Amino acid sequence: MAWRRGEPPPEPPAFLLPTKASVMKFAPRLALALLVMFLIASASADERIDRAQAFSRRISGNVFRHRLEPHWLEEGKHLWYRVETGRNREAFVLVDTTTGEKQTSAKFADLNLPPPEPIRTRQATLDRRRSQAGGVASGLRFSNTLDRKVQLWWIDPQGELVEYETIDAGAKHQQPSYHRHQWLLRDEAGTDLARIEVGPTIREVLIDGEAENEVRERRAPRGGGGQSPDRKWVAYVEEGNLLLRNRDSGVIQPLKTDLDPQYPVRGGITWAPDSQAFVVSYAEKIEPRQITIVESTPDDQLQPKLRQVRYVKPGDPLPRPVPVLFRIENGKATPQPIDTKLFDHPFTESTQLDIEWADDSSEFYFDYNARGHQTFRIIAVDRATALPRAIVEETSPTFIDYTSKTWRHWLPATSELLWMSERDGWAHLYLVDLKTGAIKNQLTQGAWVVRKIEHVDSEQRQVWFMASGRRAGEDPYHLHLCRVNFDGTGLVQLTEGDGTHSAEFSPDRQLFIDRWSRVDLPPVHQLRRSSDGSLVAELESAEITALLETGVQLPERFVAKGRDGVTDIHGFLVKPSNFDPNKKYPIVEDIYAGPHSAFVPKEFGPHARYHTLAELGFIVVKIDGMGTNHRGKAFHDVCYKNLKDAGFPDRIAWIKAAAAERPYMDLSRVGIIGGSAGGQNAMRALLDHHDFYHVAVADCGCHDNRMDKIWWNEQWMGYPVDESYAQNSNMVDASKLEGHLLLIVGELDTNVDPASTAQVVAALQRARKTFDYMPIMGAGHGAAETPFGSRLRSEFLLRHLQP
Repeated sequence: MAWRRGEPPPEPPAFLLPTKASVMKFAPRLALALLVMFLIASASADERIDRAQAFSRRISGNVFRHRLEPHWLEEGKHLWYRVETGRNREAFVLVDTTTGEKQTSAKFADLNLPPPEPIRTRQATLDRRRSQAGGVASGLRFSNTLDRKVQLWWIDPQGELVEYETIDAGAKHQQPSYHRHQWLLRDEAGTDLARIEVGPTIREVLIDGEAENEVRERRAPRGGGGQSPDRKWVAYVEEGNLLLRNRDSGVIQPLKTDLDPQYPVRGGITWAPDSQAFVVSYAEKIEPRQITIVESTPDDQLQPKLRQVRYVKPGDPLPRPVPVLFRIENGKATPQPIDTKLFDHPFTESTQLDIEWADDSSEFYFDYNARGHQTFRIIAVDRATALPRAIVEETSPTFIDYTSKTWRHWLPATSELLWMSERDGWAHLYLVDLKTGAIKNQLTQGAWVVRKIEHVDSEQRQVWFMASGRRAGEDPYHLHLCRVNFDGTGLVQLTEGDGTHSAEFSPDRQLFIDRWSRVDLPPVHQLRRSSDGSLVAELESAEITALLETGVQLPERFVAKGRDGVTDIHGFLVKPSNFDPNKKYPIVEDIYAGPHSAFVPKEFGPHARYHTLAELGFIVVKIDGMGTNHRGKAFHDVCYKNLKDAGFPDRIAWIKAAAAERPYMDLSRVGIIGGSAGGQNAMRALLDHHDFYHVAVADCGCHDNRMDKIWWNEQWMGYPVDESYAQNSNMVDASKLEGHLLLIVGELDTNVDPASTAQVVAALQRARKTFDYMPIMGAGHGAAETPFGSRLRSEFLLRHLQP
């Protein structure tokens, strides 16, 4: 009597049909039994969830000596730092950077260092920053030297002001706080005086006036803005017209071009350094798409509200900005027409170009990313002839990752450009001749990737950068600090430990603090020499005894071959604290397969998200499959016009390989959860791979790439919007659903259009599929991470995976 979910079940044989007498006899007892079973199941689920949440709280704050912030003393021969040695315990450490010797004291004063100069409010800043969480206990001592009261406000992590104390004229006040917390001083008239950041030790703050706020008076970059560098001219836009004013004579000249009227001036005026030319952006007049979101339960009224949100989607028209060059000749500005063939179809939502002038004013430069992301150029335009040329050109039959692999650094003194490219299949650095566009040198090469540029030393002609995948046998996502010369010689890796690294340099860059860890190895801090990476001193190794005493199981790294049987796929698994190897555990994968990055954490946690989920009675797995980033172009290209793939063949192979070595992993009960692009992935698991995945929770998913934001989706799915978009749509494939699906969405999501989930719901209803759907009122993106959404997700997994 098999039947499909969503279809009416067949009628049972007549002998199984209840009679009226039997119903009357057994109905009360049956109802009571069902009620008891429901209450027991509910209580069990509630207790599990409560225990998991309590465990998450219990493991926090149990790692010590795991972070430090160096304070380099002026002579460069010493540094000091503060470190937590236990709960409510700390130490202050002074390090001799020449010998590596350390002096440790319980009090900062015992280091016998000169006290830091007081912070003077009139020398502070007024830019608004938010407090950062997780700092060590510290504070500020205020002395109000003004003849008026001053109000003290805390700037919370959301940027909101929280009123604290009033400091009377001539009074003092000590404010307990935490390192990296931000405080605002404001006088009785409401004038902001200064923003003060809390340091690692208590500092004196002298309230002596209003800050000379450079942020409010921030100068435009060289040649930028409407005023010429020599201050003789001002170019500006007024009522849609471009005007040029001579500051000496006051004469205003209207400036015209021969562009079609549909190209109004859009500003972005950038002057040449010699003040004899400027560039302004013109762009098509485009009315961007607006989506309507209903706020069903606003706080301030009974009736719902409608919100209009600017939201450009794949295939929508874009403004197509073009540069217009004006040369100053004989006291007048004349437009110079520029041929646009080299940049005729740009991808940008901006109406302005980012213009960079050469130091000698001979030419200017701008980026051109062709719509479809298969051609990327840096364009140079000669000022004298207005002729454009391509300095650098990248092409790809799939896509160019313009969001993370088009780094460049201008070297105007030598007419060169440092450029990142994947032209050989890996993200590497190249030195380009600006005059000819020729590649002078490839600085780095090999089956590994440059991930982040730390520093360019133009005098020594060296680049400092973070790279991954260089060391055989080590996780290819681990970051290491490297250095190379502009001519490609002298490549050296300056960090050693088997983990992912970050570096913080001394002010003179002669030393750096190397912080490294793995998900299964707590942080280590070392002081190293920048010249060769040699060790000066072991500073701190994190202490996790208290964490392990909670019963937490550290993540277990695992590597298995992917779909091709050759490529290593990396991930980890997390077990519950009461793990019993003799039991069978359901498996839950936390998925996010967005091609813009990789998502398996590499640093030490404790990663409470995964432990909380595991504590419900699951083995939790996190995997980076093909189609994600940082493993070379071929690995990445799997995602092109193929987001529904999401690396599932690699993920399934990985989980099966892990389970083959771990009999406690139950392959007959596999669930998957994800949000945003991960929500799209989670539902796709039950459309294409329901023979393996049985339960899915999809939160705020971009279920149809035609419904989502333009930049992310055209980057990986291309332009124009073709049949591949429909082929990757969860809505189009809704009839293929098998298994238990919970859809969650925040009604106020402005990141992914909530209509994307609503359209999937409609498609599932048309296909007569059984599923669960929960819109969360008042929630935005990531609705499953709200207290209600998180509990709902846990309940759903417990109900259908039955750990």
